[in-house]
Amino acid sequence: MKLLLTGTVILTLTLLIGIGAFAQSDQNATRQRRTSAEAPSEPGPFSEPTPEPEKDKDKEKEKPKPAPVTPDGQTNRADQASDEAAIVQNYNNFFKTYQLGPEDVISVTVFGQDRYSRNGIVVPPSGRISLALIPDGIFVNGKTVDQVSELIKKRYDEFIIDPQVSVSLDRAGSYRYSVIGEVGQPGIRLMTRRLSVTEAIAEAGGVLQTGNKKKVFVLRKQQNGNLAPIPVNVSAIYRGQSADSVYLLPGDQVVVPGNNLKKLQALSSFLPILSFAHLFTGGF
Repeated sequence: MKLLLTGTVILTLTLLIGIGAFAQSDQNATRQRRTSAEAPSEPGPFSEPTPEPEKDKDKEKEKPKPAPVTPDGQTNRADQASDEAAIVQNYNNFFKTYQLGPEDVISVTVFGQDRYSRNGIVVPPSGRISLALIPDGIFVNGKTVDQVSELIKKRYDEFIIDPQVSVSLDRAGSYRYSVIGEVGQPGIRLMTRRLSVTEAIAEAGGVLQTGNKKKVFVLRKQQNGNLAPIPVNVSAIYRGQSADSVYLLPGDQVVVPGNNLKKLQALSSFLPILSFAHLFTGGF
């Protein structure tokens, strides 16, 4: 009986140990499978290369690409460059051909000779400015700055070896023009740069509703002293049907006449006077 009990206990222990070993081996195999699945496998000699992850195409689409320059864009750029060059040329021509007169402000610079230089010279009505070593002065009315520079250079050549003289126009005050008629701010203005008719009208506040843009004209003094009208169709210029090619000269007068609305306003202003006259005369 004791032998039988002892054999039963030994058999039970043997079964328990075997079951525990089998479970442990099963767990080790599971861990190995997990590790091999998570770790990247090294490519073998006959294995296919692992495909690289594709780039995010949406991000590439979001990157802005420079727009190609169209033929119209190239033409616009060329036109803009030519317009800028023409504007600069117009300004340069204005100051290069500007004839000095009263109220203009100029500066005379003699290189290396500060005591002979003078800044902020206001041209007097007589047109004669005074300078050092030139007691009788220099007559500048009607002359350009280059012409005045040559005159001063000849006079200073008696005292200075090879004088380098430059004359600059600091402020234009003798060139004047006027804009009258149906504009916002009629009056006389200084011409400090080259002006077209439309630019002069714009600086005068523009054409009023009572102004006739088709009948604008410029009064210009002729050599015989008479004023001659130069018609300018401002309405066609604004619509792009005509070139803005009429530029003002000193002394020009831009006239903007009235239209039918102006005539109607003038007529309506007389109605109260006519009514009063009708009552005063007893209806006769």
